[in-house]
Amino acid sequence: MKNFGVSQSAVRKEDTRFLTGTGRYIDDLAPEDAAHVVFFRSPVAHAKITELDVSAAREAEGVLAVYTAGDLAGKLVNEMDFDRLSLPDGSKGAAPVRPMLAEGRVCFAGEALVAIVAETRLAGLDAAESIIFDFEELNPHTATAPGGPEIHPEAPENVCFDWYYGEAKATDAAFDKAAHTVSLDLVDNRIICNAMEPRACFSEMVDGRLHHAVNGQGVWGTKAALADKLGMKKEDVRVTTPDVGGGFGMKSFDYPEQFLVSLAAKELNRPVRWSADRGESMLTDNGGRDLTTVAEAAFDADMKLQAVRINSVANLGAYCSKFAQAIQSELALKVVTGVYDIQTGYFGVKGVFTNTTPIDAYRGAGRPEAIYVIERLMDTAARELGVDPFELRRRNLIPAEKFPYTTFSGQVYDVGNLNHVLDRCMEEADVAGFAARRAAAAKAGKLRGIGLSYYIESILGDKNETTKIEFAEDGMVNLYAGTQSNGQGHETVFAQVLAARSGIPYDKIRYVQGDSDRIEKGGGTGGSRSGTTQSNSINATTDLMIERFKPLAEEELEVAAADIVFEDGAFAVAGTDKTVTLMDLAGRAREKGMTDLLATKHEHTIRAGAFPYGAHIAEVEVDPDTGVTKCVKYTVVDDFGVLLNPMIVEGQVHGGIAQGLGQALVENCVYDESGQLLTGTFMDYAMPRADDLPMIAFSTELVPSTTNEIGMKGCGEAGTVGAMASVTNAALDAVWDRGVRHVDMPITPVRMWGWLNAATPAVAAE
Repeated sequence: MKNFGVSQSAVRKEDTRFLTGTGRYIDDLAPEDAAHVVFFRSPVAHAKITELDVSAAREAEGVLAVYTAGDLAGKLVNEMDFDRLSLPDGSKGAAPVRPMLAEGRVCFAGEALVAIVAETRLAGLDAAESIIFDFEELNPHTATAPGGPEIHPEAPENVCFDWYYGEAKATDAAFDKAAHTVSLDLVDNRIICNAMEPRACFSEMVDGRLHHAVNGQGVWGTKAALADKLGMKKEDVRVTTPDVGGGFGMKSFDYPEQFLVSLAAKELNRPVRWSADRGESMLTDNGGRDLTTVAEAAFDADMKLQAVRINSVANLGAYCSKFAQAIQSELALKVVTGVYDIQTGYFGVKGVFTNTTPIDAYRGAGRPEAIYVIERLMDTAARELGVDPFELRRRNLIPAEKFPYTTFSGQVYDVGNLNHVLDRCMEEADVAGFAARRAAAAKAGKLRGIGLSYYIESILGDKNETTKIEFAEDGMVNLYAGTQSNGQGHETVFAQVLAARSGIPYDKIRYVQGDSDRIEKGGGTGGSRSGTTQSNSINATTDLMIERFKPLAEEELEVAAADIVFEDGAFAVAGTDKTVTLMDLAGRAREKGMTDLLATKHEHTIRAGAFPYGAHIAEVEVDPDTGVTKCVKYTVVDDFGVLLNPMIVEGQVHGGIAQGLGQALVENCVYDESGQLLTGTFMDYAMPRADDLPMIAFSTELVPSTTNEIGMKGCGEAGTVGAMASVTNAALDAVWDRGVRHVDMPITPVRMWGWLNAATPAVAAE
């Protein structure tokens, strides 16, 4: 197992098919005779429906069926499910119905009104042109703030929830006694996920059962939802997920299109498919972030944090999506005080409805938002109080001797060596040499800044995961996993884990995922949970499998169990060279008809979630004549605990940083006052490109977690959690001496140019 064990950078198994174009995605697998669904969507953001005439569309050439909300009665429950937030007074967040097809009114531009099923997509598009839609336009509410025209009667002032955690009186008292206080207003801009593969699905009836294929992040929730909404038995629904071109949280929940496609397949008894084009995706995919925050910090005379007070308003969009109510509240709360030793605080969040596309999880889901606030606040405090930003953080880091550390929000950080990681990151980033680099940039007419973000994040999701190991007739070993890869490298990493624990040859392991018929239960992917939960589950299942094979090994080796040891994939008689491998024993079990030995399945639960952390140091250069801001140097040192495949971990961090840097510098989802999306194409919505990214120096300092047997901490979202604040802090540092006192994401050239030109000479001279 020297080449393929854990902590080895084995080349990804899946890359061969991905790089040669032989990956199998939804559009590759949809049946050739599948009908196509086209959705007629609202052109306005807020309106009463006064007329919706689809009669011509029903008669159009090639049209097989047309569905409006009125056609769903008795066939499909026209209502999406979502989780509700528990509030301090015992009530829950508001629960206005989100219909799959709009009924009575529309609440955002792009909301589906009609589903057209046709022989071809072009026939469906032609039929959509014949639909008569008349409406009484209502005033929209688009600002991330309470008030404005009412969207849902269940939410007065458009407030879905008013949630808080902490003791307001104790926090106020700490501020009253503080030697120094700092306040900061922040905007966390809305982004569009833009996964490489747009959302897509197809459904078909097979032997009286519904098969629904979707490019999602887990099949079991979708299976349950389809059965519930269509009035079917769960055993009559099969959900599969093939290769997926990126999810990032945006594909971790169901969308209305999936249910309409499934209904059509069920009623027409033929395959039906739908794939979004890029414009449809940008208009209808759930967005991410989008909140405003007032953050305050109180310090004593020695610059030690005494309290924080944070109040945010989170935009939910027009409806509650699956996890939306919890993201900026309960999930952000898990790390709201970051890596700092502070026990007094108040965190309040108002969730508001607007006439825009709904918001839900995007890489990090609440944790990047929380870390962005605390790290921007610490940086601003350092500047305003005249303390070096690195030194202010060091004074307030949780000391090593306080681990395990219980935060003000009740989270238990099990292990950590925060000062050591900061030292390592400053060394790798050559912070000592920054002054020389800044001087060189000045000679070239550029303003150079340095910024630190010290993040910590919390692993989310179900702590239980399932594994099944099966010796197949063709000589391969099937590894069934309950998680779901969206491109992360599960096929490689989990084969490494099984090979290392069992000795089964790496190239004999066949990875199986994403099929509710073949895998009874699973948690899917999300919240950086997959590697930790699935790897520990594989190890536990492997240990059980070895124990189950031991009696057969005794028989084959003709010795008692006490004389047998297991190592390197074989049972051996202690002190001799007499061995029998697991693979050979599986063959003997098959010959003897002991088929029950050929498959071992197990559910395993880790003790608790883990807390990866790390320091990100970015350097940016600003052209004061044009406002162009570029990240020119980036260094990160992370503590992820035990690494399974360092190369894949580094790739995950690079990707996360790219998404965080993209939001900080170029990405921005914009609606006008009427609720129309202004950034609905790549001509208007900027994505980070290769020339926007510097080389990223990645290092690790590993302290194994105590919350799971392997000692892992998760890495999938960490890059994004740390990147936003490091880049933004660096940009502010670059222009601070020019009198700029505040910047917000995204730091586009026109915005930076405006901030520089608005700065007053008096401030610049301070």
